[in-house]
Amino acid sequence: MSGEKRIAVLVSGGGTNLQALLDAEARGDLQPGKIAAVVASAPGVYALERAKQAGVPAYVMARKDYPSSKAYTIALTEFLQGQKIDLVILAGFMTILTEEMVKAFPNAILNVHPALIPSFCGAGYFGLHVHEAALSYGVKVSGATVHFVSEECDGGPIVMQKAVPVLEGDTPETLQRRVMEQAEWQILPQAAALFCRGRLRVHGRVVHITEE
Repeated sequence: MSGEKRIAVLVSGGGTNLQALLDAEARGDLQPGKIAAVVASAPGVYALERAKQAGVPAYVMARKDYPSSKAYTIALTEFLQGQKIDLVILAGFMTILTEEMVKAFPNAILNVHPALIPSFCGAGYFGLHVHEAALSYGVKVSGATVHFVSEECDGGPIVMQKAVPVLEGDTPETLQRRVMEQAEWQILPQAAALFCRGRLRVHGRVVHITEE
């Protein structure tokens, strides 16, 4: 483990997972990680205000300003490389990225998904859709997964998972809240800290967490 690890958090909305990361950093839990940049895919999202309040440099790279996902991804990748970013975290980032980002940051992009992958994941499974699917299927347990991003949607190696009970009478909204509070907001900062401490080893699909 050597030196500070610079983290960029990519956001598209309110930034609740960003807040969990900012709070973890404030507690000293991300060391040697430092949130060096927050990048939003649209102007005016509340995540930018969260970054400002925490004194973190925030940038807007609006998807609508680019002609294609590929052009957007290339520009974003070049920006992150220019910021000397070590770890990219997708925290409610709703914009499709193409392979250029993954190739530039191999096993260095973390995403949090609000289900226990491989359940309820892949194309079309985002936001409340995930929780609607879990409830309609009748599962008794859901949760969240932090995984490395690969070229396959929600298909990269799994870093951490945490299960959350599905309760009688749950709505997609109540389940979403429980998964965020009891799983996402806990395991995303934990996974980021493990990465920054050099404790994640990827072998094929399997991520091993090494001792300090």
